[in-house]
Amino acid sequence: MSGTGELDSLESSPASPHQSSALSERTLTPEELDKLRTDRVLVSDFKQQKLERDAQKNWDLFYKRNTTNFFKDRHWTTREFEELKKCRESQGQKLVLLEAGCGVGNCIFPLLEEDLSIFIYACDFSPRAVEFVKQNALYCTERCLAFQCDLTKDDLQATIQVETVDVATLIFVLSAIHPDKMQKALEQIYKVLRPGGIVLFRDYGLYDHAMLRFKSGNKLGDNFYVRQDGTRSFFFSREYLAGLFQQAGFETLVNEYVLRETVNKKEGLCVPRVFLQSKFLKPVPSLSPA
Repeated sequence: MSGTGELDSLESSPASPHQSSALSERTLTPEELDKLRTDRVLVSDFKQQKLERDAQKNWDLFYKRNTTNFFKDRHWTTREFEELKKCRESQGQKLVLLEAGCGVGNCIFPLLEEDLSIFIYACDFSPRAVEFVKQNALYCTERCLAFQCDLTKDDLQATIQVETVDVATLIFVLSAIHPDKMQKALEQIYKVLRPGGIVLFRDYGLYDHAMLRFKSGNKLGDNFYVRQDGTRSFFFSREYLAGLFQQAGFETLVNEYVLRETVNKKEGLCVPRVFLQSKFLKPVPSLSPA
């Protein structure tokens, strides 16, 4: 990870001997508090507008540079989110899953290997990432459909029928979307999710080490930053995330910080990581009395 809070591949591997869950934010040191208080200069409106226009291009360039080698496969997903196995009404039922922001398939291919009774819709903002998914030897159109989609403006229902998805995942995805457009993305997912369906969420939490590593000149707004490569990252509080999902119509099942200590071998440091791991429900409409 660079000094400007670059993406790091450790985000996809939650198993750690020093991991705990919490409902309150991480306690900051006096030095960290002072850094956040003094970092008030925002990137200019002109540059922010350009970053928004170039968002897809910047992620496409990210995948061009890193191909499929950056993130580790997410074999931990079924362990962390037991709903992926439990939400079936019967043992033989085929589970329909939407991975919103699939990247190059680090989550979907382990799932396809582990669960033969699953169909996955996999969409991503980056056309290049979607092509990497389709080129994977495990990709099979009978069990998976990968497609390019900007959740903030494209119509998800053009590919997925309304209320047909059992589980949707948002894993390190919403943080890359401008805060003003996050609501639209959640509303789209709400429409294709069946009543009783679940959204499984994991992303950067408030005061994560990556947030505190950004240097002055990288701040776009409250808890929102830009990396050197032009990709952006938002850091969520529990309250902010719950509000977004509730506005879109969801009910909160679980919403907690995951606190970890990660060893940065390159710099010889033990750094505090903060993620937010949550589960949200699309409620089943109550029957009106006759």
